[in-house]
Amino acid sequence: MSQNQNSALWFVDRHIEEGRDNKIAFKEGSGAKRTLTYGDLSRGSATVAGAMDRAGLHREERAVMLVLDQIEFPLIFWGAIKSGVVPIPLNTLLSTSVYEAILRDSRAAAVFVSQELLAEVLPAAQAVDTVRKIVVIGGPAPEGCQTYDDFVAGAPAQSVVSCKSDECAFWLYSSGSTGAPKGVRHAHGSMKATCDSFGSQVLGIAETDIAFSAAKLFFAYGLGNGLSFPLAVGATVILFGGRPTPDSVSDILEAEKPTVFYAVPTLFASLLHKWETEGKHPDAPLRVATSAGEALPAEIGKRWQALWGIDILDGVGSTEMLHIFLSNQPGNVVYGTSGIAVPGYDLRLVDEEGKEVLSGDVGELVVRGDSAASDYWNQRKKSRTTFEGEWTRTGDKYERRDDGRYVYCGRTDDMFKVSGIWLSPFEVEQALVSHPAVLEAAVVAKEDEAGLLKPLAFVVLKPGQAKPEDLGDFVKEKIGKWKYPRWIEVVDELPKTATGKIQRFKLREPR
Repeated sequence: MSQNQNSALWFVDRHIEEGRDNKIAFKEGSGAKRTLTYGDLSRGSATVAGAMDRAGLHREERAVMLVLDQIEFPLIFWGAIKSGVVPIPLNTLLSTSVYEAILRDSRAAAVFVSQELLAEVLPAAQAVDTVRKIVVIGGPAPEGCQTYDDFVAGAPAQSVVSCKSDECAFWLYSSGSTGAPKGVRHAHGSMKATCDSFGSQVLGIAETDIAFSAAKLFFAYGLGNGLSFPLAVGATVILFGGRPTPDSVSDILEAEKPTVFYAVPTLFASLLHKWETEGKHPDAPLRVATSAGEALPAEIGKRWQALWGIDILDGVGSTEMLHIFLSNQPGNVVYGTSGIAVPGYDLRLVDEEGKEVLSGDVGELVVRGDSAASDYWNQRKKSRTTFEGEWTRTGDKYERRDDGRYVYCGRTDDMFKVSGIWLSPFEVEQALVSHPAVLEAAVVAKEDEAGLLKPLAFVVLKPGQAKPEDLGDFVKEKIGKWKYPRWIEVVDELPKTATGKIQRFKLREPR
């Protein structure tokens, strides 16, 4: 192995030596439908690295990326890594105030922003004094900014900076399902670790695959789906910069014929409703589909399998672990569970004192594996309570069955006791969404008139459906009399992160 362990050498430049210079690495699924070959990616990212050096961006400085899923994304991401600058892809759906807070927290030196996002991002970037460079992609640049085309024009190709696999390569900011985002720092070796584990041994991605991730590149799940896994084997990726609606995703499945499809439970549910209502689904040669972000309701998985003849591999990952470490696996799927440990990871369930719990009991899931983050940026106390030596606390409550499978019970702060017994909001939500009138559901704790905690449910109904009178009784029959929601509110939508995780803390807030 080369002394230089910069991850760009393996993910990008290796493909030229292996004869993939002219193979399409990325293709846009909308708009001009531009393509980027492996040769274009290698040479283009070297030019971006040279442009960063020319612009005075130094090794270990941070470059925030507010970039849609378009071909500039991999060029900038890998160009930064080649130059030693640390790329930080950010959620493209946040507010100006949150962007400003993250830019200040990260002390970003540069901001790369898609033209479509400029109105939200520019005021934040201009308010932070560490930001020296603002580069606009796909449109004119306001005063004090530079277009992407001008930024790279005439820049010399830069050689890949030498580093070790344990050095910091990039940051991600946690999705904020329980509050403010945190800067999560990942090393060069982390991405390959996820490819050697989930990518290779569960997904089984191959050079012949065409991958489409409705989950975006800016967060950990999407980054693996649409960047590291395909580049690990020389596959082709379909990029889509727009909002992944049932209509837009169906169009891409029909037109681009992907073999690998990644999404989140909410989208799977919406797609199934569309296709079942219309009586048809796209003609695509899908061989595998994966789900993460939230636990997949069993009903959704069974309906998908009945329609497509393939399973959804429901798995669990985190920003801190970079991708999925617990998953159902091909030929070994049990809906309603999160499956078993992905090869390369060790799992334990522990109680509040850190002692391992027995099968059948509920405990917090902790995980050990080579893709774990180094720490949270500038949050020492939180880092010490999350990263405990080789083990990482997930904040998720699970039950391990006697057969070794793990059943999701909820986030640590989502669980509550009813009549002295722990209740899993997810179990109640699964029962609710199995009702034919319900599209989505979220359950939180609410005090009754006696000050005791009971389940409060928020449900989103399928189009054209009225609130069923029997929902409470329906849940009683499904999972037990004491678990049914005492209150049921119909809402138009549930608050979610951009990764599809329900933000239950917002539902618990007084309204």
